[in-house]
Amino acid sequence: MMNTAVRKGSVSTTETVLAALGAMLLGTFLLFGVGFAQPQVLHDAAHDGRHSFAFPCH
Repeated sequence: MMNTAVRKGSVSTTETVLAALGAMLLGTFLLFGVGFAQPQVLHDAAHDGRHSFAFPCH
């Protein structure tokens, strides 16, 4: 028989901070990784999104 523990309640502060940092790192990579990408296909794929957020691309 396998015992499993179920945690009830809110998420800890550490988990919240780690999730927020992960989201910020991913967002930063997506913004700058695609924003400064050299291949024209990547540039064109993100072109409208960058302009909607006032991110200069040319």
